[in-house]
Amino acid sequence: MKNSFSLFIFLLVLVCNLWSCHTDPLLQPISKNTDISFVQPTNWPAPNYNFQNNTLTPDGFALGRRLFYDTRLSIDNTVACASCHEQSTAFAQIDHPTSHGVRNQLGNRNSPALFNLAWHTSFFWDGGVNHIENQPIAPIMNPVEMDESLPNVIAKLNADLSYRQQFKNAFGTEEINTQRLQKAIVQFMGAIVSNQSKYDQVKNGKASFTADEQAGYVLFQQKCNTCHAEPLFTDFSFRNNGMPITLDSGRAHITGLASDRFKFKVPSLRNLYFTKPYMHNGSIATLDAVLDHYMSGIVQSSTLDPSLQNQITLSAADKSKLIAFLNTLNDYEFVKDVRFKKQ
Repeated sequence: MKNSFSLFIFLLVLVCNLWSCHTDPLLQPISKNTDISFVQPTNWPAPNYNFQNNTLTPDGFALGRRLFYDTRLSIDNTVACASCHEQSTAFAQIDHPTSHGVRNQLGNRNSPALFNLAWHTSFFWDGGVNHIENQPIAPIMNPVEMDESLPNVIAKLNADLSYRQQFKNAFGTEEINTQRLQKAIVQFMGAIVSNQSKYDQVKNGKASFTADEQAGYVLFQQKCNTCHAEPLFTDFSFRNNGMPITLDSGRAHITGLASDRFKFKVPSLRNLYFTKPYMHNGSIATLDAVLDHYMSGIVQSSTLDPSLQNQITLSAADKSKLIAFLNTLNDYEFVKDVRFKKQ
């Protein structure tokens, strides 16, 4: 018995020593050479959120990144923000028509991609949140997403000495509260900017469209630009795009107005290659099928967007060229940017 106990103590000490030599990857600081500054891209409009009251710092960004990837923000410690927003899919959730939360629950809407959020004037498909710093709280408290309470989240973080140190590094003291939690996550999410696509290179004079891409660009400007305005490729409005009517009332769920029934926020067309399936409910699997919807699948209703009353006319060749242009909006650098990865 004595020898067994001695062996146990030896192994315990060995494991502890080995672990002490292992650096927790989530605690590695952002390199001093890593640029996390927020810069308005050339020819873009001014952002709606500019970090004026939430100064972007390496420590704040690193803390926000850790929180974004931490499953402890959910009630059963299984779901993180990153569970539904994966970098490899432009911070959307590939092949999941609707969000997948704790206890294997499914939401009724597709997880929207997270990039260029500093320009957004509202958040979620129905615009239920109108400030980026309030956005992170909603999924944490949503019963079919993370289903956790803020006091419980704060208690979990306070129990972790390394988190208290990170909050001190970011905000000056070890205090962990809801406001600091929100600001830290936003330092990470708000700094996620996608502006390195071929389209951006063309606009900056560093590349040229092919003939098909240029023809598709002309078609886009004629038939799509009303709602998907450049350079963000959304006007952030709420519109009924003629999808089959379901129990989800969209924007009307927030406003209570019959005139807002079945209207959803216009998504950006950037990074479509990574963010399938499409539409607010993830019901369309391919870009070709999306265009088919606008050509022949629009459901008429009293709130249908006026620009879609007569559907959209495209030939087979037009579709091919339009998709060629849409593919120039994919940002392959953004989805592998090491700054945004789980460290």
